[in-house]
Amino acid sequence: MDKNDKIRQYVLKKAHDSNIKFIKLWFTDVQGFLKSFAITTEELENALFEGMGFDGSSIEGFSRIEESDVIAMPDPSTFQILPWSPKENGIARMFCDILEPDGSNFKGDPRWVLKKTLKKAKDMGYTFYVGPELEYFYFKNNTGTPEILDKGGYFDLTTLDVAAELRKNTILCLESMGIGVEYSHHEVAPSQHEIDLRYSDALTMADNTMTYRFIVKEVAMRKGVYATFMPKPLFGENGSGMHTHQSLFIGDKNVFHDETDKYHLSDIGKYYIAGLLKHCKEIVAVTNQWVNSYKRLVPGFEAPVYISWARKNRSTLVRVPMYKPDKESSTRVEFRCPDPACNPYLAFSVMLAAGLEGIKNKYPLPKPVEENIFEMDIKKREGAGIETLPDNLLEAVKYMENSNLVRETLGEHIFYKFVENKKIEWDRFRTHVSGYELDSYFSIL
Repeated sequence: MDKNDKIRQYVLKKAHDSNIKFIKLWFTDVQGFLKSFAITTEELENALFEGMGFDGSSIEGFSRIEESDVIAMPDPSTFQILPWSPKENGIARMFCDILEPDGSNFKGDPRWVLKKTLKKAKDMGYTFYVGPELEYFYFKNNTGTPEILDKGGYFDLTTLDVAAELRKNTILCLESMGIGVEYSHHEVAPSQHEIDLRYSDALTMADNTMTYRFIVKEVAMRKGVYATFMPKPLFGENGSGMHTHQSLFIGDKNVFHDETDKYHLSDIGKYYIAGLLKHCKEIVAVTNQWVNSYKRLVPGFEAPVYISWARKNRSTLVRVPMYKPDKESSTRVEFRCPDPACNPYLAFSVMLAAGLEGIKNKYPLPKPVEENIFEMDIKKREGAGIETLPDNLLEAVKYMENSNLVRETLGEHIFYKFVENKKIEWDRFRTHVSGYELDSYFSIL
C-alpha cells in the first residue's frame, strides 16, 4: 500500500469513527472564489479513488459548454472536520484537484498552477514557504453604507475592541482544523482586524488561506456580523493588505540567510528580491486583482506603492524583517502590496515565479531605501529611481498582458480567462455613474 492509499484509508476510518455523514469538496474558480459540493460517506471511497465528475461550464474561468465535464479529485491530506460539525451526521471538507476526464490536470485549476510553479522551484532544489498577514473588517451588515463595530486602533486592547471574542472564536476554529495561528490583533483602521497564520509550505498555505477566509466569515455570520476582505471598504481609512512573507529552503537550510552579509541576506535572497522588484508591475494584477484593490494602493495610507526595498522602512514595496541571532530560519522577504481578496494559488505562484526569475538570471539588487518614501516629493523619488505600481486595474492588466512570465506561470487557459474577466470588470466600473459623481456634479452641471 503506497502513501496515498494509506492516507485514503485513514480518511475513510476517520470519517466512520467521527460519525461524518457529509463531506464538502472544495476548490476555487479562477477569481479565487471558494466552490463546493457535498457528497455523503457512502460515496466517499469512490470519490477518494475515482474522483467526482461535475459540469465545469458554469464555473467562472473553467470549461466551455462543449467540453464541460471535469473531475474533482479530493486531496485526502486536506481532510478536516468542520468546527461546527454536529456529533451525529457530521460534516468534513477536503480540497480537490480538478482533472480532465482522461485523468490529466485541468488547465483551468488554480491549485494546479501553484503545484506546477512549486515543481519548478523543487527542480531548482527549493521548497517555498509563505506566511501571509490577512487583514479584514467587521461590519454590522453587508448592505447599504458600511457600519463599523468599533473605533479602535492598532493593537488596542480596550472595550472599543468588541470583536475580540470574534477573533478568539475564529482562532479556535482554525486550530481545530489544524491551522496554526501566530497572533491576532486590532489593526489601524476602525473595525479592522488581523489574524496571522503560522508559516507553512505554499500549497498548504494557499489551502489554509481559503479556509481562513471562510472561517472568518462563517464565525462572524453566526454572531450576526459581516466580515469582509474587500481591500478598501472605508473612504479615508487604511485598507486591508496581505503582506506575504516568503523564503526558500533546501532541506532545513534557509537559503536566504547569510551570516556574513551586512543585511544577513544571501546572494540568492538578493536575486529573489530583485526578481520581485523587476516583475512587480506584471504580477500586481494577480496579487491585487480588483478595481477596489487600487483604492488601497494610494500614497498616504501606509500603502506600499513605491518599487523599492529596505529593512526597517515600511514605505517600501519589499521589506526584509530584521534578523534575530540564532534565528536563521526566520530570514525572509516581505512582499507588501498583495491584498487578502486575491486568489492565493495564483498570487503565490506569480510571486514565486518572479523571485525564481531573479535567481535564474542573477538580477542585480538596487540599494535599499531606508528613507521614508511617503515624505519624498516626486523629484526626489525620480532622482532616486523609485517607480510606482500601476494606478488602477486597467493599467495593471496591460502590464500583465505583455508579461511572458505571468503567461507562462498561469498557463494560456487561466491567463486569457483572467485577463478577459478583468477587462469586463473594468468596463463595468468605468461606465458606472457613482454616488461621488452625482453628489459632486448633478446639482451644478
